[in-house]
Amino acid sequence: MDLALDEPRPVRVGEELETTRLAEFLEAVLPGVRGPVTVAQFPHGYSNLTYLVRVGDQEFVLRRPPFGNRVKSAHDMGREYRILSRLSQVYELAPRPVAFCDDASVLGEPFYLMERRRGVILRGWSRRDLPPELVRRLCEALIDAMARLHQIDYAQASLGDLGRPEGYVERQVTGWTRRFHDAQTDDRPDLEAVAAWLAAHRPADAGPALVHNDFKFDNLVLDPEDPTRIVAVLDWEMATIGDPLMDLGTTLGYWVEAGDPEVLQDLVVGPTDLAGALTRRELIERYARAIGHEVSDMLFYYVFGLFKIAVIAQQIYARFLRGTTRDERFGRLNTVIAALGRVAAGAIEAGRYEAR
Repeated sequence: MDLALDEPRPVRVGEELETTRLAEFLEAVLPGVRGPVTVAQFPHGYSNLTYLVRVGDQEFVLRRPPFGNRVKSAHDMGREYRILSRLSQVYELAPRPVAFCDDASVLGEPFYLMERRRGVILRGWSRRDLPPELVRRLCEALIDAMARLHQIDYAQASLGDLGRPEGYVERQVTGWTRRFHDAQTDDRPDLEAVAAWLAAHRPADAGPALVHNDFKFDNLVLDPEDPTRIVAVLDWEMATIGDPLMDLGTTLGYWVEAGDPEVLQDLVVGPTDLAGALTRRELIERYARAIGHEVSDMLFYYVFGLFKIAVIAQQIYARFLRGTTRDERFGRLNTVIAALGRVAAGAIEAGRYEAR
């Protein structure tokens, strides 16, 4: 089995970084870091932009908000840096940050740098030849890593100020509904109906935990020698203190099974549709065993996950229509948004989160 390392590519047009100012910043804040600065880009993300910065023989990963960003609270680099500064001390899968810059004269926006953890990220063709037994172990590794995160004593780790757990479910539903309306570009009757259903069926908050809010396969870096060993979890921009079942619900929203409607099959993230993969029900059952108590009534959380993913896609698509990003992938998101709305509405009508 040949799994390629996740490697950067040339920077997309319109997303270049000013290397002279960046080099001056690095020399000022990182003693001993000297040499010519080169920049490449990790091209697959849909939100914050991620670059590989090489300085001599050293490598760092740089994160900055997207160009044309209008939602400042959604791309808070300082917050993400502070999270990783504390979390990397208690959760071995969180990369260690090394520097933060809030001086807009350097790159135009705040940014931070962190260590690079080399490994494999499963995308597209790279997942197709995986044997069933490996696929199952990959699924188990993902949900076990999420369960470990949820069991961290966030207060002891000085992370208690990340969020307000009281009323978390209500804030998530109202917040993502507001973001949907703020970014709406087309009539979306399915998503309007889903938003109304979520507002009418909110469960009580589960016990608070440290949540990632985007825990999926393409945010995992895997050991190329043993792909079932996760070496890093990426993209902590939405991490907070809240209901862990909402975190699990987002993962379920990304968890496309082979038996799911055809409109979802183009949205597969990782090996979730391959032979050997855990089903959504099996994923929930393993999570429950890992945290030590039963988890039930997951339909709400699955529907919320689908809705949230649709809204994220809607925000990115709106940016594309405004011309503030040239990434051609974003122009295809209109069909993705509609598909997610149909599937979420169908799950509500059927009263189930399992594939048929």
